[in-house]
Amino acid sequence: MENTPKLTFKYGWDERDEAETLQKGYRNDGIVHCADGKTYSVYFIDPIRLQQDLEDEVEYGSPFLAPPGLIVIPELTQSAMENAITKLWKQGYFDSLKPLLEAKEPHQVA
Repeated sequence: MENTPKLTFKYGWDERDEAETLQKGYRNDGIVHCADGKTYSVYFIDPIRLQQDLEDEVEYGSPFLAPPGLIVIPELTQSAMENAITKLWKQGYFDSLKPLLEAKEPHQVA
């Protein structure tokens, strides 16, 4: 599908990332690029890491875990993450998220 968004990672992705991401159970630098030019930050995590992180937060006095753009999937492979993005896009998930602000040109004044 031509309009399907593209998933990239702020810090890139290589063979090492495939193995390390599976072991770590999370990837917090996902960027979704939509055909309309909007981009969204996403945070992937597997259920085991989610539970561990929530337990850590509770231990430190915060009874919740709520990173923006959180997406929980069973296994963090690149193909599984791309598949999740495609399905979420088709369901309108990104319509409820705030897009990232585009960087302004140096000569522009806010």
